[in-house]
Amino acid sequence: RYIVSDILTAELSYTLFFIFRKLYIEPQKFGYQIPVEFDSNFVRGLIILPFFWLLVYYLSDYYRDVFRKSRLQELGQTLLSTLVGVTIVFFAIILDDTVHDYTNYYQSYLAFLVVHFVPTYLARVTITSRTRKLITQGKLSFSTLIIGANLPAEELFFSMTAQGSATGNRFAGYVTVNGKNGISLEKYLPHLGHFDDILPIIRQHKIEEVIIAIDPSEQEKINRILNHLHLTDVRIRAIPSLTDLLSGKVRFTTLYDMPLLEITHSPMPTWQMNIKELMDIVISLLVLVVLSPLCLLIAILIKITSPGPVFYSHERIGRHGKPFKIIKFRTMVPDAEKNGPELSSRNDPRITPIGRFLRRTRLDEIPNFINVLRGEMSLVGPRPERQYYIDQIVQRAPYYVHLHRVKPGITSLGQVKFGYAENVDQMIRRLQYDLLYIENMSLALDIKILLYTIGTIIRQKGI
Repeated sequence: RYIVSDILTAELSYTLFFIFRKLYIEPQKFGYQIPVEFDSNFVRGLIILPFFWLLVYYLSDYYRDVFRKSRLQELGQTLLSTLVGVTIVFFAIILDDTVHDYTNYYQSYLAFLVVHFVPTYLARVTITSRTRKLITQGKLSFSTLIIGANLPAEELFFSMTAQGSATGNRFAGYVTVNGKNGISLEKYLPHLGHFDDILPIIRQHKIEEVIIAIDPSEQEKINRILNHLHLTDVRIRAIPSLTDLLSGKVRFTTLYDMPLLEITHSPMPTWQMNIKELMDIVISLLVLVVLSPLCLLIAILIKITSPGPVFYSHERIGRHGKPFKIIKFRTMVPDAEKNGPELSSRNDPRITPIGRFLRRTRLDEIPNFINVLRGEMSLVGPRPERQYYIDQIVQRAPYYVHLHRVKPGITSLGQVKFGYAENVDQMIRRLQYDLLYIENMSLALDIKILLYTIGTIIRQKGI
């Protein structure tokens, strides 16, 4: 609904602005033109501008969590997006116009700002108000799981249920962290199991939100809980500590909400993550189109120099621990792993002559861009591993699961700083660089890694 509304209001606002310019700005130069003639420029703008506005809204993260929006949040997001979008259009298009007086520029800017903001906000706030009404009537709710069973959990449950359906939370049950010691929620909610089984519980009961209701001082337990929950897409909230309240970390989304700390899954600011995803799609499409002749040549060389398929496809573990099939150009003999999984080495005899060149230049990874377009990988991110090796790594480095918070990448900080790993020890050492990347994720760091990777390809130091 929001997308349809935004498209229609973008077309309406552009039409109103076009009429305004024809009646109040251009007559000072060309004279009045009545009736207004909708020329080819108008038609082009009517087609292009709605897509431009959808891109602005997407990058501002407007379309995330649409069922939990408040009217005040709606006002701030719409006003900020409108200011940014109108400013871009003004400098890209309107500023090139020849005007009778420079005040016409200010008039055009303000007019476009008003005619875009007003209908867009009114349409959005209408949808948001109707959604809030469905929530307060209990017709729309979010399946919620409480983690904890002692006093903090009971206080949370009573406080939220006292507000009726206003919060939108429909409690499916609770899970315990330390068994059933102390005060229990058992007489109010079904006990769904222990926290160790949290992932199947979330899938089975279609949980949309998890509230961590244990004492904030138990930081070690909270960290263990978050390690599990970061493998899911559920909304995570927690009872805040006094420090969180004083530092301003706790935020309300509506006046009905409990004062809860919202914990984000993404280690990167949302607007940067959206730009990163857009870059993934655009660059992947460009690479696959521009390098398609090279891909054809590589396929022919592989086929005539070694028996077997052109592509190598094998299961890897991606974001949230989900398996996917990675695609690469085959660089080894067909039966390279007839005796089971085995990491490659620099002088591995299983690597074909053309495969050695492809690995040095990393051209064997061009098909990875197909995985990026599928949403399974990103341009930059920790390299995906097989479950066979992950099981060995986790035994010695349990923090490896943090890598599953983000999509795996074609290249990574571990790849450019350490290179290919020939054994599990080296994989763990490379892991430290990937953890460092996750803790410092930014568009600037992604661009640096991509540039370094291009240098590696040019110098042929991929392996």
